[in-house]
Amino acid sequence: MKSKILFLVAICTLTVLSCDDELDLQPLDSITVDTFYNTRGDFDGAIFAAYSSIQDFWGTSTETLSERGEYWKLSMVISDDVAADPVTSDQISIDIDNLQLRAADVPYAAVYTQIYEGIYRTNLVLENLDGDNELTTEDRTVLDAEARFLRAWFHFQAMKMFGTPPIAVEVLTDINNLALPNATQDDLYTAILGDLGIAAAGLPASWDSSNTGRATSWAATALIGKVNVFREDWPAATTALANVVDNGPFSLVPNYEDVFAFTNENNSESIFEVQYGGPQSDDNLWVFDDTHSENFKASQGTGRGWYWDAGNGAPGGKLGWWAPTQDLVDSFEPGDTRLPTILYQDGDTYFTTFESLPYDTEWSSTNYTLKKYRGEINTVPGNHAPNQQADFNNERWMRLAEVKLLYAEALIRGGGDLAIARTQIDDIRARAGLAATTAADGDLLAAMQQEKRVELALEPHRWFDIVRWDLGPTIFGGNWEERYAVFPFPQSEVDRSDGLLNQNTGY
Repeated sequence: MKSKILFLVAICTLTVLSCDDELDLQPLDSITVDTFYNTRGDFDGAIFAAYSSIQDFWGTSTETLSERGEYWKLSMVISDDVAADPVTSDQISIDIDNLQLRAADVPYAAVYTQIYEGIYRTNLVLENLDGDNELTTEDRTVLDAEARFLRAWFHFQAMKMFGTPPIAVEVLTDINNLALPNATQDDLYTAILGDLGIAAAGLPASWDSSNTGRATSWAATALIGKVNVFREDWPAATTALANVVDNGPFSLVPNYEDVFAFTNENNSESIFEVQYGGPQSDDNLWVFDDTHSENFKASQGTGRGWYWDAGNGAPGGKLGWWAPTQDLVDSFEPGDTRLPTILYQDGDTYFTTFESLPYDTEWSSTNYTLKKYRGEINTVPGNHAPNQQADFNNERWMRLAEVKLLYAEALIRGGGDLAIARTQIDDIRARAGLAATTAADGDLLAAMQQEKRVELALEPHRWFDIVRWDLGPTIFGGNWEERYAVFPFPQSEVDRSDGLLNQNTGY
């Protein structure tokens, strides 16, 4: 699917063009709702447009809101694992790193827009499935399930970030009536789990090689488990997660660094990956947003290297906006083999696309630079745009290691079998070259939380765990405020809703 998804996103803006009540002429080269949703290929293209909205979470664009990798700021820079460089970083990153959250700032509007764009695109598919088309019954079942998986995925991200965001389950067409009210968390969980139940029942367990990366029934089941962990429904979470761990076709990749290799995308550990493209003639980082007017020029990729690779005069000319913290480094046990693959530190060899040389701690305000998804293993030419601005390595959004730790959490907090919980934790530790945990039963939850922090370091999960585990006061001390449990709704959305969407308390 890496190639298919890239060129079929224009259907998200399909409109019917009319001249007046007497005459309705369509340009011969125009694609409209009435003519597009006919073949299986048409519907696949529409589904791929929704996946594209996920890609845009990390997008960079010189148009729309002028995005600069906004989701990294909201999921990682804000946490205790990452610091914004006070010299090279943009001001919003620095402010978010200092817990200065403002409803008018770009990150909230950017991610909110991509979420509801993705939901809109899934609703377009769902509304057209039962129309006059060439789909078979099987096609309708699978496409309905896939659209619902994605709609649930987007709603879940909205709930994690904004707390009580709107539920959108239909395409609104009245230009004067487009706003939606806040939803309750109970209603959100009901909607999300309802869609995921249909997705788990209707999606295939796997796809053929030409459709690699599309959501599967296993991805839906794993997400059911994760949503129920957030809901603290421990029996439901345990059932779903145990099914994935015990019966799913997944296994831990033996070498941790290989999990994130460009040449090992969609590997045995991967449950759901964000698929990126490959080098084309004009892979300019700033046209990756699929709403950009020049998006036709570029294969969609990620700016991970552009923002995260060492700055401050380091070779390669990257920005070095964000860097791992000393606190993250100190959280690793001696001998943990993951640490050298997650970040660069003093004494390492630093790799760019063109050269390797000793790492200089002066390149980073924290003395460390992200290496996960980077490093020598990912200097292969196919992972880079010709102009060296972009990479094409997939985002491993959900993988077996996370599911095993979620399973352990559900067992521990739900009064389940602690021996099985220990096995999940120890499987992760064994791959990292560590001995089995010696934590007493009463300390096993803290051991799991520690293991999750280091296993998923510099992946977009830490902040949401801090919030739901109520670790904010412990980690941030007097700088923590209860309002940080949710982000502000974009002020522009609140304003245009004319009082229908209420801002979160404190913003």
